Amino acid sequence: MRDDASGVGYGLVPETRGLVAAARRALGDRPWVRGQLEECARRLDEPLRVALAGQLKAGKSTLLNALVGQDIAPTDATECTRLVTWYRNGTAPRVTAYSADGARADVVVRRGRGTEGLPGAHGLTFDLSALRWNSAAPGNAPGSRGTVGPREVEQLAVEWPSAELAQTTIIDTPGISSLSRDVSARTQRLLTPGGPGPALPPADAVLYLLRRLDAADVDFLERIGAGPSGSSAAPQGFSGPLGVIGVVSRADEIGAGRIDALHSARDVAARFATELERTGLCQSVIPVAGLLAFAAATLRQREYDAFEALAAIPTDDLTAALLSADRFAHPDLPLAVPAELRAHLAARFGLFGIRLAVTLIRLGVRGAQALAAELTDRSGLDELRTVLDVQFAQRADELKAHSALTALARILAANPGSAADALLPRVRTLLADVHGFAELRLLAHLRSDELPLPPDDLTELHRLIGGTGVAPTLRLGLAAHPDLVTQREVAFAAVQKWRARARHPLADQSFATACLTAARSAEGLLDILREPPTTPFPVLRPGR
Repeated sequence: MRDDASGVGYGLVPETRGLVAAARRALGDRPWVRGQLEECARRLDEPLRVALAGQLKAGKSTLLNALVGQDIAPTDATECTRLVTWYRNGTAPRVTAYSADGARADVVVRRGRGTEGLPGAHGLTFDLSALRWNSAAPGNAPGSRGTVGPREVEQLAVEWPSAELAQTTIIDTPGISSLSRDVSARTQRLLTPGGPGPALPPADAVLYLLRRLDAADVDFLERIGAGPSGSSAAPQGFSGPLGVIGVVSRADEIGAGRIDALHSARDVAARFATELERTGLCQSVIPVAGLLAFAAATLRQREYDAFEALAAIPTDDLTAALLSADRFAHPDLPLAVPAELRAHLAARFGLFGIRLAVTLIRLGVRGAQALAAELTDRSGLDELRTVLDVQFAQRADELKAHSALTALARILAANPGSAADALLPRVRTLLADVHGFAELRLLAHLRSDELPLPPDDLTELHRLIGGTGVAPTLRLGLAAHPDLVTQREVAFAAVQKWRARARHPLADQSFATACLTAARSAEGLLDILREPPTTPFPVLRPGR
Protein backbone atom coordinates (compact mmCIF):
# COMPACT_ATOMS: atom_id res chain seq x y z
CA MET A 1 0.00 0.00 0.00
CA ARG A 2 1.41 3.35 -0.98
CA ASP A 3 1.44 5.90 1.79
CA ASP A 4 -0.31 8.48 -0.38
CA ALA A 5 -2.88 5.99 -1.63
CA SER A 6 -4.50 5.03 1.58
CA GLY A 7 -3.08 6.95 4.45
CA VAL A 8 -3.15 3.80 6.58
CA GLY A 9 0.46 3.07 7.44
CA TYR A 10 1.52 6.60 6.54
CA GLY A 11 5.11 7.27 7.53
CA LEU A 12 6.11 3.62 7.91
CA VAL A 13 8.87 3.69 5.30
CA PRO A 14 10.40 6.99 6.53
CA GLU A 15 10.41 5.71 10.12
CA THR A 16 11.93 2.40 9.03
CA ARG A 17 14.59 4.29 7.10
CA GLY A 18 15.33 6.38 10.18
CA LEU A 19 15.68 3.32 12.41
CA VAL A 20 18.08 1.70 9.93
CA ALA A 21 20.14 4.90 9.77
CA ALA A 22 20.30 5.08 13.57
CA ALA A 23 21.45 1.46 13.71
CA ARG A 24 24.15 2.19 11.13
CA ARG A 25 25.47 5.04 13.26
CA ALA A 26 25.53 2.86 16.37
CA LEU A 27 26.96 -0.29 14.75
CA GLY A 28 28.99 1.22 11.91
CA ASP A 29 32.28 -0.01 13.38
CA ARG A 30 31.30 -3.64 12.66
CA PRO A 31 31.88 -4.28 8.93
CA TRP A 32 29.64 -7.35 8.57
CA VAL A 33 26.76 -5.65 10.38
CA ARG A 34 27.29 -2.43 8.44
CA GLY A 35 26.92 -4.33 5.16
CA GLN A 36 23.65 -5.90 6.29
CA LEU A 37 22.25 -2.54 7.38
CA GLU A 38 23.25 -0.93 4.09
CA GLU A 39 21.35 -3.71 2.32
CA CYS A 40 18.29 -2.95 4.49
CA ALA A 41 18.45 0.70 3.44
CA ARG A 42 18.80 -0.17 -0.25
CA ARG A 43 15.91 -2.61 -0.06
CA LEU A 44 13.46 0.17 0.80
CA ASP A 45 14.27 1.91 -2.51
CA GLU A 46 14.28 -1.20 -4.71
CA PRO A 47 11.32 -2.77 -6.52
CA LEU A 48 9.23 -5.27 -4.60
CA ARG A 49 10.70 -8.79 -4.64
CA VAL A 50 8.33 -11.66 -5.42
CA ALA A 51 9.51 -15.29 -5.41
CA LEU A 52 7.92 -18.03 -7.52
CA ALA A 53 7.98 -21.35 -5.65
CA GLY A 54 6.39 -24.76 -5.97
CA GLN A 55 7.08 -28.38 -6.66
CA LEU A 56 8.94 -29.71 -9.70
CA LYS A 57 7.16 -29.09 -13.02
CA ALA A 58 4.64 -26.73 -11.42
CA GLY A 59 5.04 -24.26 -14.30
CA LYS A 60 6.97 -21.49 -12.52
CA SER A 61 9.08 -20.37 -15.49
CA THR A 62 6.09 -20.46 -17.84
CA LEU A 63 4.07 -18.29 -15.46
CA LEU A 64 7.02 -15.88 -15.14
CA ASN A 65 7.09 -15.48 -18.94
CA ALA A 66 3.34 -14.87 -18.94
CA LEU A 67 3.54 -12.22 -16.20
CA VAL A 68 6.38 -10.38 -17.94
CA GLY A 69 4.84 -10.86 -21.39
CA GLN A 70 8.16 -11.90 -22.91
CA ASP A 71 10.09 -15.12 -23.41
CA ILE A 72 12.88 -14.48 -20.90
CA ALA A 73 12.86 -17.61 -18.69
CA PRO A 74 13.92 -21.04 -19.99
CA THR A 75 11.13 -23.59 -19.58
CA ASP A 76 12.88 -26.75 -20.76
CA ALA A 77 14.46 -29.09 -18.21
CA THR A 78 18.04 -27.78 -18.46
CA GLU A 79 20.55 -26.96 -15.74
CA CYS A 80 19.37 -23.34 -15.52
CA THR A 81 15.93 -24.44 -14.25
CA ARG A 82 17.74 -26.09 -11.34
CA LEU A 83 19.15 -22.76 -10.13
CA VAL A 84 17.75 -19.76 -8.29
CA THR A 85 17.41 -17.04 -10.95
CA TRP A 86 16.80 -13.34 -10.28
CA TYR A 87 14.96 -11.35 -12.97
CA ARG A 88 15.46 -7.56 -12.80
CA ASN A 89 14.80 -4.65 -15.10
CA GLY A 90 17.80 -3.59 -17.18
CA THR A 91 18.72 -1.34 -20.08
CA ALA A 92 19.70 -4.31 -22.26
CA PRO A 93 19.28 -8.11 -22.05
CA ARG A 94 22.08 -9.69 -20.03
CA VAL A 95 22.48 -12.93 -18.09
CA THR A 96 25.21 -13.38 -15.46
CA ALA A 97 26.20 -16.48 -13.51
CA TYR A 98 27.52 -16.14 -9.95
CA SER A 99 29.50 -18.64 -7.92
CA ALA A 100 29.33 -19.04 -4.16
CA ASP A 101 32.63 -17.16 -3.71
CA GLY A 102 31.55 -14.12 -5.75
CA ALA A 103 33.09 -14.89 -9.14
CA ARG A 104 30.92 -14.06 -12.14
CA ALA A 105 30.61 -15.09 -15.77
CA ASP A 106 28.56 -13.84 -18.70
CA VAL A 107 26.06 -16.40 -19.99
CA VAL A 108 25.27 -16.92 -23.66
CA VAL A 109 21.54 -16.82 -24.45
CA ARG A 110 20.38 -19.08 -27.28
CA ARG A 111 16.97 -18.95 -28.91
CA GLY A 112 15.39 -21.93 -30.61
CA ARG A 113 13.15 -21.32 -33.58
CA GLY A 114 9.95 -23.10 -34.40
CA THR A 115 8.37 -23.88 -37.73
CA GLU A 116 8.02 -21.13 -40.35
CA GLY A 117 10.03 -18.68 -38.26
CA LEU A 118 7.62 -18.84 -35.31
CA PRO A 119 8.91 -19.02 -31.73
CA GLY A 120 9.74 -22.50 -30.53
CA ALA A 121 7.98 -24.19 -27.62
CA HIS A 122 11.21 -23.80 -25.62
CA GLY A 123 12.33 -20.58 -27.23
CA LEU A 124 15.16 -19.54 -24.93
CA THR A 125 18.04 -21.36 -23.24
CA PHE A 126 20.93 -20.19 -21.06
CA ASP A 127 24.14 -21.93 -22.16
CA LEU A 128 26.18 -22.80 -19.06
CA SER A 129 28.54 -25.19 -20.84
CA ALA A 130 31.52 -22.87 -21.43
CA LEU A 131 31.56 -20.13 -18.82
CA ARG A 132 34.60 -17.86 -18.49
CA TRP A 133 34.76 -16.87 -14.84
CA ASN A 134 36.08 -13.44 -13.87
CA SER A 135 37.73 -12.43 -10.62
CA ALA A 136 36.07 -11.24 -7.42
CA ALA A 137 36.83 -14.58 -5.81
CA PRO A 138 39.17 -14.86 -2.83
CA GLY A 139 42.84 -15.02 -3.78
CA ASN A 140 42.66 -12.46 -6.57
CA ALA A 141 43.97 -8.95 -6.25
CA PRO A 142 41.33 -6.35 -5.43
CA GLY A 143 39.89 -4.84 -8.58
CA SER A 144 41.50 -7.51 -10.76
CA ARG A 145 39.45 -8.68 -13.72
CA GLY A 146 41.54 -11.69 -14.64
CA THR A 147 40.08 -15.06 -15.53
CA VAL A 148 39.82 -17.58 -12.71
CA GLY A 149 39.34 -21.33 -12.68
CA PRO A 150 36.09 -23.26 -13.11
CA ARG A 151 33.36 -22.65 -10.58
CA GLU A 152 30.00 -24.18 -9.77
CA VAL A 153 27.11 -21.86 -10.59
CA GLU A 154 25.32 -20.76 -7.43
CA GLN A 155 22.67 -18.51 -9.00
CA LEU A 156 21.81 -16.57 -12.15
CA ALA A 157 20.92 -12.90 -12.57
CA VAL A 158 18.90 -11.84 -15.61
CA GLU A 159 18.60 -8.18 -16.59
CA TRP A 160 15.90 -7.49 -19.17
CA PRO A 161 14.13 -4.31 -20.34
CA SER A 162 10.60 -4.75 -18.99
CA ALA A 163 7.95 -2.47 -17.52
CA GLU A 164 6.82 -5.33 -15.28
CA LEU A 165 10.33 -5.91 -13.92
CA ALA A 166 10.75 -2.18 -13.31
CA GLN A 167 8.04 -2.54 -10.66
CA THR A 168 8.79 -6.05 -9.39
CA THR A 169 11.93 -8.16 -9.16
CA ILE A 170 10.94 -11.81 -9.72
CA ILE A 171 12.88 -14.72 -8.23
CA ASP A 172 12.42 -18.06 -10.02
CA THR A 173 13.27 -21.00 -7.76
CA PRO A 174 13.93 -24.72 -8.39
CA GLY A 175 11.21 -27.24 -7.57
CA ILE A 176 11.04 -28.16 -3.88
CA SER A 177 10.47 -31.86 -4.61
CA SER A 178 13.28 -32.33 -7.09
CA LEU A 179 14.88 -35.77 -7.32
CA SER A 180 18.14 -34.01 -6.45
CA ARG A 181 18.20 -33.04 -2.79
CA ASP A 182 20.77 -30.32 -3.51
CA VAL A 183 18.44 -28.68 -6.04
CA SER A 184 15.50 -28.59 -3.63
CA ALA A 185 17.80 -27.29 -0.89
CA ARG A 186 18.49 -24.14 -2.92
CA THR A 187 14.87 -23.08 -2.63
CA GLN A 188 14.71 -24.16 1.01
CA ARG A 189 17.76 -22.01 1.84
CA LEU A 190 16.35 -19.02 -0.02
CA LEU A 191 12.85 -18.93 1.45
CA THR A 192 13.18 -20.83 4.74
CA PRO A 193 16.68 -20.06 6.03
CA GLY A 194 16.90 -21.21 9.62
CA GLY A 195 19.72 -20.42 12.01
CA PRO A 196 22.64 -18.21 11.02
CA GLY A 197 22.46 -16.59 7.63
CA PRO A 198 21.26 -13.45 5.90
CA ALA A 199 19.16 -11.29 8.18
CA LEU A 200 17.14 -9.81 5.33
CA PRO A 201 14.43 -12.06 3.83
CA PRO A 202 15.32 -12.43 0.13
CA ALA A 203 11.66 -12.09 -0.95
CA ASP A 204 8.97 -9.68 0.20
CA ALA A 205 6.15 -11.89 -1.09
CA VAL A 206 5.67 -15.37 -2.58
CA LEU A 207 3.61 -16.86 -5.39
CA TYR A 208 3.29 -20.55 -4.57
CA LEU A 209 2.30 -22.76 -7.51
CA LEU A 210 0.23 -25.89 -6.88
CA ARG A 211 -0.84 -28.68 -9.19
CA ARG A 212 -2.31 -30.58 -6.28
CA LEU A 213 -2.29 -30.00 -2.55
CA ASP A 214 -0.25 -32.55 -0.65
CA ALA A 215 1.82 -32.75 2.51
CA ALA A 216 4.95 -31.36 0.81
CA ASP A 217 3.11 -28.20 -0.21
CA VAL A 218 1.58 -27.62 3.20
CA ASP A 219 4.88 -28.31 4.96
CA PHE A 220 6.78 -25.85 2.77
CA LEU A 221 4.15 -23.14 3.17
CA GLU A 222 4.31 -23.57 6.94
CA ARG A 223 8.08 -23.21 6.81
CA ILE A 224 8.12 -19.96 4.82
CA GLY A 225 9.05 -18.06 7.91
CA ALA A 226 6.07 -18.90 10.01
CA GLY A 227 3.70 -18.19 7.12
CA PRO A 228 1.70 -14.97 6.94
CA SER A 229 0.30 -15.79 10.34
CA GLY A 230 3.63 -16.23 12.05
CA SER A 231 4.97 -13.99 14.73
CA SER A 232 6.87 -11.25 12.99
CA ALA A 233 8.06 -9.80 16.20
CA ALA A 234 10.41 -12.59 17.10
CA PRO A 235 13.82 -11.35 16.06
CA GLN A 236 15.69 -14.51 16.94
CA GLY A 237 14.03 -16.59 14.25
CA PHE A 238 13.48 -16.00 10.59
CA SER A 239 10.22 -14.29 9.71
CA GLY A 240 9.41 -14.83 6.09
CA PRO A 241 7.38 -12.92 3.51
CA LEU A 242 4.19 -11.30 4.74
CA GLY A 243 2.25 -11.96 1.52
CA VAL A 244 1.68 -15.47 0.10
CA ILE A 245 -0.67 -16.17 -2.82
CA GLY A 246 -1.41 -19.66 -4.11
CA VAL A 247 -1.72 -20.37 -7.84
CA VAL A 248 -3.34 -23.53 -9.18
CA SER A 249 -0.93 -23.75 -12.10
CA ARG A 250 -1.39 -25.65 -15.36
CA ALA A 251 -5.10 -25.27 -14.69
CA ASP A 252 -6.01 -26.37 -18.22
CA GLU A 253 -4.70 -29.87 -17.44
CA ILE A 254 -7.10 -30.38 -14.54
CA GLY A 255 -10.00 -30.90 -16.94
CA ALA A 256 -7.91 -33.04 -19.33
CA GLY A 257 -7.74 -30.15 -21.79
CA ARG A 258 -11.53 -29.94 -22.22
CA ILE A 259 -13.07 -26.59 -23.12
CA ASP A 260 -14.48 -26.38 -19.58
CA ALA A 261 -11.12 -27.18 -17.97
CA LEU A 262 -10.83 -23.83 -16.22
CA HIS A 263 -14.25 -24.29 -14.64
CA SER A 264 -12.95 -27.51 -13.11
CA ALA A 265 -9.79 -25.69 -12.08
CA ARG A 266 -11.83 -23.01 -10.30
CA ASP A 267 -13.58 -25.70 -8.27
CA VAL A 268 -10.19 -27.17 -7.35
CA ALA A 269 -8.83 -23.72 -6.49
CA ALA A 270 -11.85 -23.08 -4.26
CA ARG A 271 -11.16 -26.33 -2.40
CA PHE A 272 -7.48 -25.48 -2.03
CA ALA A 273 -8.40 -21.97 -0.90
CA THR A 274 -10.72 -23.33 1.77
CA GLU A 275 -8.02 -25.62 3.12
CA LEU A 276 -5.15 -23.11 2.92
CA GLU A 277 -6.92 -19.91 3.92
CA ARG A 278 -8.41 -21.56 7.00
CA THR A 279 -4.87 -22.14 8.22
CA GLY A 280 -3.67 -18.68 7.14
CA LEU A 281 -1.07 -20.17 4.79
CA CYS A 282 -2.31 -18.27 1.72
CA GLN A 283 -4.22 -15.05 1.28
CA SER A 284 -5.80 -16.13 -2.03
CA VAL A 285 -5.72 -19.11 -4.41
CA ILE A 286 -6.13 -18.39 -8.14
CA PRO A 287 -6.33 -20.89 -11.06
CA VAL A 288 -4.12 -19.98 -14.05
CA ALA A 289 -3.38 -21.78 -17.32
CA GLY A 290 0.19 -20.51 -17.59
CA LEU A 291 0.99 -22.06 -20.98
CA LEU A 292 -2.08 -20.49 -22.55
CA ALA A 293 -1.44 -17.15 -20.82
CA PHE A 294 2.10 -16.90 -22.20
CA ALA A 295 1.11 -18.08 -25.68
CA ALA A 296 -1.69 -15.50 -25.76
CA ALA A 297 0.70 -12.73 -24.70
CA THR A 298 3.00 -13.59 -27.62
CA LEU A 299 0.39 -14.65 -30.23
CA ARG A 300 1.62 -14.23 -33.83
CA GLN A 301 -0.48 -13.48 -36.90
CA ARG A 302 0.58 -16.77 -38.51
CA GLU A 303 -0.78 -18.63 -35.49
CA TYR A 304 -4.07 -16.74 -35.69
CA ASP A 305 -4.35 -17.63 -39.38
CA ALA A 306 -3.84 -21.30 -38.49
CA PHE A 307 -6.61 -21.10 -35.88
CA GLU A 308 -8.94 -19.56 -38.47
CA ALA A 309 -8.20 -22.43 -40.84
CA LEU A 310 -8.90 -24.96 -38.07
CA ALA A 311 -12.17 -23.19 -37.23
CA ALA A 312 -13.37 -23.85 -40.78
CA ILE A 313 -12.96 -27.63 -40.35
CA PRO A 314 -16.16 -29.54 -39.48
CA THR A 315 -16.55 -29.86 -35.71
CA ASP A 316 -16.61 -33.67 -35.63
CA ASP A 317 -13.43 -33.94 -37.72
CA LEU A 318 -11.54 -31.45 -35.57
CA THR A 319 -12.76 -33.06 -32.35
CA ALA A 320 -11.42 -36.41 -33.52
CA ALA A 321 -8.09 -34.82 -34.48
CA LEU A 322 -7.75 -33.23 -31.04
CA LEU A 323 -8.04 -36.48 -29.09
CA SER A 324 -4.30 -36.25 -28.39
CA ALA A 325 -1.36 -34.02 -29.25
CA ASP A 326 0.35 -36.81 -31.21
CA ARG A 327 -2.77 -37.47 -33.27
CA PHE A 328 -3.28 -33.76 -33.95
CA ALA A 329 0.30 -33.35 -35.22
CA HIS A 330 0.40 -36.60 -37.24
CA PRO A 331 1.50 -35.88 -40.84
CA ASP A 332 -1.07 -38.31 -42.30
CA LEU A 333 -3.99 -36.33 -40.87
CA PRO A 334 -5.71 -34.50 -43.77
CA LEU A 335 -6.19 -31.05 -42.25
CA ALA A 336 -5.86 -27.61 -43.83
CA VAL A 337 -2.96 -26.69 -41.52
CA PRO A 338 0.47 -28.28 -42.18
CA ALA A 339 1.60 -30.95 -39.72
CA GLU A 340 4.65 -28.95 -38.54
CA LEU A 341 2.47 -25.95 -37.76
CA ARG A 342 -0.04 -28.16 -35.94
CA ALA A 343 2.78 -29.58 -33.80
CA HIS A 344 3.89 -26.03 -33.07
CA LEU A 345 0.38 -25.02 -31.95
CA ALA A 346 0.10 -28.08 -29.71
CA ALA A 347 3.43 -27.29 -28.04
CA ARG A 348 2.71 -23.57 -27.63
CA PHE A 349 -1.00 -23.54 -26.73
CA GLY A 350 -1.79 -27.08 -25.61
CA LEU A 351 -4.95 -28.90 -26.69
CA PHE A 352 -7.05 -26.77 -24.36
CA GLY A 353 -5.71 -23.58 -25.92
CA ILE A 354 -6.36 -24.84 -29.45
CA ARG A 355 -9.94 -25.85 -28.61
CA LEU A 356 -10.58 -22.53 -26.90
CA ALA A 357 -9.08 -20.43 -29.71
CA VAL A 358 -11.10 -22.27 -32.36
CA THR A 359 -14.30 -21.93 -30.33
CA LEU A 360 -13.76 -18.19 -29.84
CA ILE A 361 -13.21 -17.66 -33.57
CA ARG A 362 -16.37 -19.62 -34.34
CA LEU A 363 -18.21 -17.37 -31.87
CA GLY A 364 -17.11 -14.27 -33.75
CA VAL A 365 -13.75 -13.15 -32.35
CA ARG A 366 -11.79 -11.61 -35.22
CA GLY A 367 -8.16 -10.55 -35.42
CA ALA A 368 -5.01 -11.68 -33.61
CA GLN A 369 -5.17 -8.88 -31.06
CA ALA A 370 -8.79 -9.59 -30.09
CA LEU A 371 -8.12 -13.32 -29.84
CA ALA A 372 -5.04 -12.73 -27.67
CA ALA A 373 -7.09 -10.57 -25.28
CA GLU A 374 -9.84 -13.21 -25.01
CA LEU A 375 -7.36 -16.03 -24.43
CA THR A 376 -5.51 -14.01 -21.79
CA ASP A 377 -8.74 -13.28 -19.94
CA ARG A 378 -9.82 -16.93 -20.00
CA SER A 379 -6.38 -18.15 -18.92
CA GLY A 380 -6.87 -16.60 -15.48
CA LEU A 381 -3.86 -14.29 -15.91
CA ASP A 382 -5.93 -11.10 -15.67
CA GLU A 383 -7.48 -12.27 -12.40
CA LEU A 384 -4.03 -13.10 -11.04
CA ARG A 385 -2.72 -9.68 -12.07
CA THR A 386 -5.60 -8.03 -10.21
CA VAL A 387 -4.87 -10.02 -7.06
CA LEU A 388 -1.16 -9.24 -7.34
CA ASP A 389 -1.96 -5.56 -7.68
CA VAL A 390 -4.30 -5.49 -4.67
CA GLN A 391 -2.27 -7.76 -2.38
CA PHE A 392 1.29 -6.90 -3.43
CA ALA A 393 1.75 -3.82 -5.64
CA GLN A 394 -0.58 -1.51 -3.70
CA ARG A 395 1.08 -2.64 -0.47
CA ALA A 396 4.65 -2.64 -1.76
CA ASP A 397 5.86 -0.12 0.81
CA GLU A 398 4.44 -2.16 3.69
CA LEU A 399 5.89 -5.42 2.39
CA LYS A 400 9.35 -3.91 1.89
CA ALA A 401 9.25 -2.22 5.28
CA HIS A 402 8.26 -5.52 6.88
CA SER A 403 11.30 -7.21 5.32
CA ALA A 404 13.62 -4.40 6.45
CA LEU A 405 12.19 -4.31 9.99
CA THR A 406 12.40 -8.10 10.29
CA ALA A 407 16.07 -7.95 9.33
CA LEU A 408 16.73 -5.01 11.63
CA ALA A 409 15.16 -6.82 14.59
CA ARG A 410 17.35 -9.84 13.96
CA ILE A 411 20.51 -7.73 13.58
CA LEU A 412 19.87 -5.76 16.76
CA ALA A 413 19.09 -8.89 18.78
CA ALA A 414 22.30 -10.54 17.55
CA ASN A 415 24.50 -7.51 18.36
CA PRO A 416 23.66 -6.33 21.89
CA GLY A 417 25.73 -4.02 24.04
CA SER A 418 25.61 -0.78 22.05
CA ALA A 419 23.52 2.36 21.72
CA ALA A 420 21.43 0.47 19.17
CA ASP A 421 19.84 -1.55 21.99
CA ALA A 422 17.42 1.32 22.52
CA LEU A 423 16.06 0.84 18.98
CA LEU A 424 14.90 -2.75 19.40
CA PRO A 425 11.70 -2.05 21.40
CA ARG A 426 10.47 0.36 18.72
CA VAL A 427 11.28 -2.09 15.93
CA ARG A 428 9.36 -4.82 17.74
CA THR A 429 6.45 -2.45 18.29
CA LEU A 430 6.29 -1.58 14.59
CA LEU A 431 6.34 -5.23 13.57
CA ALA A 432 3.62 -6.07 16.07
CA ASP A 433 1.42 -3.00 15.85
CA VAL A 434 1.66 -1.37 12.41
CA HIS A 435 -1.89 -1.36 11.15
CA GLY A 436 -1.03 -2.31 7.57
CA PHE A 437 0.51 -5.54 8.86
CA ALA A 438 -2.61 -6.18 10.93
CA GLU A 439 -4.74 -5.77 7.81
CA LEU A 440 -2.66 -8.28 5.89
CA ARG A 441 -2.84 -10.81 8.71
CA LEU A 442 -6.60 -10.36 9.03
CA LEU A 443 -7.01 -10.82 5.28
CA ALA A 444 -5.08 -14.08 5.58
CA HIS A 445 -7.21 -15.25 8.52
CA LEU A 446 -10.61 -13.89 7.62
CA ARG A 447 -12.03 -17.34 6.95
CA SER A 448 -10.21 -19.13 9.74
CA ASP A 449 -11.61 -16.69 12.30
CA GLU A 450 -15.15 -17.74 11.32
CA LEU A 451 -16.56 -14.37 12.33
CA PRO A 452 -20.26 -14.48 13.25
CA LEU A 453 -21.25 -11.77 10.77
CA PRO A 454 -23.88 -11.57 8.02
CA PRO A 455 -22.47 -11.96 4.47
CA ASP A 456 -22.87 -8.24 3.68
CA ASP A 457 -20.92 -7.27 6.80
CA LEU A 458 -18.17 -9.77 5.98
CA THR A 459 -17.93 -8.25 2.51
CA GLU A 460 -17.73 -4.76 4.01
CA LEU A 461 -15.04 -5.85 6.47
CA HIS A 462 -12.99 -7.45 3.69
CA ARG A 463 -13.31 -4.29 1.58
CA LEU A 464 -12.59 -1.87 4.43
CA ILE A 465 -9.27 -3.51 5.33
CA GLY A 466 -8.09 -3.32 1.73
CA GLY A 467 -9.17 -6.68 0.34
CA THR A 468 -10.30 -5.12 -2.96
CA GLY A 469 -7.80 -2.26 -3.09
CA VAL A 470 -6.32 0.37 -0.80
CA ALA A 471 -7.68 3.58 -2.34
CA PRO A 472 -10.24 5.29 -0.06
CA THR A 473 -13.08 4.90 -2.58
CA LEU A 474 -12.41 1.18 -2.91
CA ARG A 475 -12.24 0.68 0.84
CA LEU A 476 -15.50 2.58 1.34
CA GLY A 477 -17.30 0.94 -1.59
CA LEU A 478 -18.06 4.27 -3.25
CA ALA A 479 -18.15 5.40 -6.86
CA ALA A 480 -14.94 6.49 -8.52
CA HIS A 481 -15.17 10.23 -7.78
CA PRO A 482 -17.35 10.98 -4.75
CA ASP A 483 -16.98 14.30 -2.96
CA LEU A 484 -14.92 14.50 0.22
CA VAL A 485 -17.96 15.15 2.40
CA THR A 486 -19.58 11.89 1.30
CA GLN A 487 -16.36 9.95 1.85
CA ARG A 488 -15.94 11.39 5.35
CA GLU A 489 -19.53 10.61 6.26
CA VAL A 490 -19.22 6.99 5.13
CA ALA A 491 -15.85 6.58 6.88
CA PHE A 492 -17.18 8.08 10.12
CA ALA A 493 -20.19 5.76 10.02
CA ALA A 494 -17.83 2.81 9.53
CA VAL A 495 -15.78 3.82 12.57
CA GLN A 496 -18.89 3.96 14.73
CA LYS A 497 -20.28 0.70 13.39
CA TRP A 498 -17.16 -1.41 13.85
CA ARG A 499 -16.20 0.06 17.22
CA ALA A 500 -19.71 -0.68 18.47
CA ARG A 501 -19.41 -4.27 17.26
CA ALA A 502 -16.05 -4.63 18.99
CA ARG A 503 -17.64 -3.53 22.28
CA HIS A 504 -20.45 -6.07 22.10
CA PRO A 505 -20.57 -7.94 25.43
CA LEU A 506 -20.65 -11.34 23.69
CA ALA A 507 -17.71 -10.59 21.37
CA ASP A 508 -14.73 -12.87 21.88
CA GLN A 509 -11.15 -11.68 21.43
CA SER A 510 -10.83 -12.79 17.80
CA PHE A 511 -14.08 -11.08 16.81
CA ALA A 512 -13.25 -7.89 18.72
CA THR A 513 -9.76 -7.71 17.20
CA ALA A 514 -11.16 -8.03 13.68
CA CYS A 515 -13.75 -5.32 14.32
CA LEU A 516 -11.15 -2.99 15.84
CA THR A 517 -8.91 -3.55 12.81
CA ALA A 518 -11.76 -2.46 10.54
CA ALA A 519 -12.44 0.56 12.75
CA ARG A 520 -8.77 1.59 12.66
CA SER A 521 -8.80 1.29 8.86
CA ALA A 522 -11.79 3.64 8.73
CA GLU A 523 -10.08 6.04 11.16
CA GLY A 524 -7.04 6.08 8.92
CA LEU A 525 -9.29 7.07 6.03
CA LEU A 526 -10.78 9.89 8.09
CA ASP A 527 -7.26 11.12 8.78
CA ILE A 528 -6.39 11.50 5.10
CA LEU A 529 -9.86 12.80 4.19
CA ARG A 530 -9.63 15.71 6.61
CA GLU A 531 -11.12 18.93 5.25
CA PRO A 532 -8.32 21.38 4.37
CA PRO A 533 -8.24 24.56 6.47
CA THR A 534 -10.07 27.55 5.02
CA THR A 535 -7.54 30.03 6.45
CA PRO A 536 -3.75 29.83 6.22
CA PHE A 537 -3.29 29.97 10.00
CA PRO A 538 -5.53 29.08 12.93
CA VAL A 539 -7.21 31.95 14.69
CA LEU A 540 -5.81 32.26 18.21
CA ARG A 541 -8.23 33.63 20.78
CA PRO A 542 -6.85 34.97 24.05
CA GLY A 543 -7.94 33.09 27.12
CA ARG A 544 -10.28 34.75 29.55
